[in-house]
Amino acid sequence: MKYKDPKLNPSQLLVWVFVVFISLGTIALKLPFATTTPVSWLDAMFTATSAMTVTGLVVVDTAKAYTLFGEIIIITLIQFGGLGIMSFAVMIYKIIGKKIGLKERIVVQHALNQTSFGGVIKLIKKIFIFSITIELIATFFLAITWVPEYGLGKGMYVSFFHSVSAFNNAGFSLWSDSLMKFKGDPIINIVITFLFIIGGIGFTVLADLWEKKKFKKLSLHSKMMIIGTIAFNIFAMFLIFVLEYGNPKTLGGLTSLGDKLWGAYFQAVTPRTAGFNTLDIASFNESTIFLFLLMMFIGAGSASTGGGIKLTTFMVIVFSVLAFLKGKEDIVVRNRSIKLEFVLRSLAISTIGFIVIILAVFILNITENSSFLSVLFEVVSAFGTVGLSIGLTESLSMIGKFVIIFMMFIGKLGPLTLAFSLTQPKKSKVKYPSEDILTG
Repeated sequence: MKYKDPKLNPSQLLVWVFVVFISLGTIALKLPFATTTPVSWLDAMFTATSAMTVTGLVVVDTAKAYTLFGEIIIITLIQFGGLGIMSFAVMIYKIIGKKIGLKERIVVQHALNQTSFGGVIKLIKKIFIFSITIELIATFFLAITWVPEYGLGKGMYVSFFHSVSAFNNAGFSLWSDSLMKFKGDPIINIVITFLFIIGGIGFTVLADLWEKKKFKKLSLHSKMMIIGTIAFNIFAMFLIFVLEYGNPKTLGGLTSLGDKLWGAYFQAVTPRTAGFNTLDIASFNESTIFLFLLMMFIGAGSASTGGGIKLTTFMVIVFSVLAFLKGKEDIVVRNRSIKLEFVLRSLAISTIGFIVIILAVFILNITENSSFLSVLFEVVSAFGTVGLSIGLTESLSMIGKFVIIFMMFIGKLGPLTLAFSLTQPKKSKVKYPSEDILTG
């Protein structure tokens, strides 16, 4: 009797690849020489999932619980998760001279969330060159601050760890309080935020900028991402500065205007899935935390190291609503019309994301002894692969940890990828008569 390989669609293959690597990461983090104190299998799996999905939520202190070997495992998972397992596989194929077939190209297309598989191999080459170059350059700049403080060896290691973690929007730090001790340091603020903004804007946009150089020649997607990112960051910084200016536990406790501006800026850009913080997130006003929730749900760019429903998804929905209110049949952005297919896709992503968040919040409200806001923040942070927390992570119950693991998993892969892994979408050739229904 001959064994037949199961036919997996690209979405199913991506899910299994992540499951396998998270499992391998869990086993590696359970090795005796990976930890300084005993870590349970569930906590090891939580950490491996958080690293692989580049989230940054932790149930044990990374710096205290893991040895150098354990930290290397974590940063390796972050690099794999951020740049993509399939991207690494393709590069290995190219190095050993193996031909990359149509199936592999389609899988990479799904992994990078591209509309076609044409040019994906070329895109992967650019991703690797750009990513490694940026991480190494950033390591050098971070070392300017950290080498004098920690010595050459440890200073370079700390700089490299945070460079990789920031570029991949992971949020893992080697300090228990993240980057709070460097809240007023210009180099740390500029380099770290530059890394996760560049990583979160999307590889497609970076490749587009690489080729075309000029803004006018960029694709509509690239223009929307760049303008949207700048606008969102400035708007969020202004709101945080106003809302927290008088809060003695956050901006109000900082002495100089420069420190206040750095604090507002860093906290404005980090909810876009970065996960680092220079101020205590739990000390912010509820109005600011609500702003964080919105930003975490929207997330970063498509085909980026970040999560969330993605900024362009949110923008397409907004433009669709505006077009409807204006009585327009076509959705036009910068003299380009958006196909109905992308509008429906955006609605599907947002709706599925909203539903899984509701279900997760409902379950955690039963299992966890915490406030509704803390639960909601934790769930949205996991879904957006952000990594920010207002104190619930370390006290999660066993069920709570499994729920957050699932949310990080679905947040990284995307709601549609997980949905397509469970059912293969098929286009029906049957057309039915239409009928009106009442809405609104």
